[in-house]
Amino acid sequence: MGSLKSVGLNLLLFSFLLYVADSYPNIDLSNVGCQECTLRKNSFFSRDRPVYQCMGCCFSRAYPTPLKAMRTMTIPKNITSEATCCVARHSYEVQTEVAGIPQRVRNHTDCHCSTCYFHKI
Repeated sequence: MGSLKSVGLNLLLFSFLLYVADSYPNIDLSNVGCQECTLRKNSFFSRDRPVYQCMGCCFSRAYPTPLKAMRTMTIPKNITSEATCCVARHSYEVQTEVAGIPQRVRNHTDCHCSTCYFHKI
């Protein structure tokens, strides 16, 4: 009798897990969390007026380092990577307040994918 209860409980749990897995949306997970490079409202700095900044992803790729280039490297690396970042084409400085402290931030007006100058953490 006890084994029938555990089999029934296992079947119930299995059917619930199948239901959850089936109801999960079918989406392409290759770029989850990283949308196209566009202008978006920055909710942290948009207290008294809207502040827009460039957010999103651009392409990156890795390929084997050409032998000619590897000979010129001080520390040879087998893989070379290339990337572009989502940067502002045009922007202007605005004054805003965060937690009662005045802040100067850049309000972006146009975005594009270009050379990565630095990375923020």
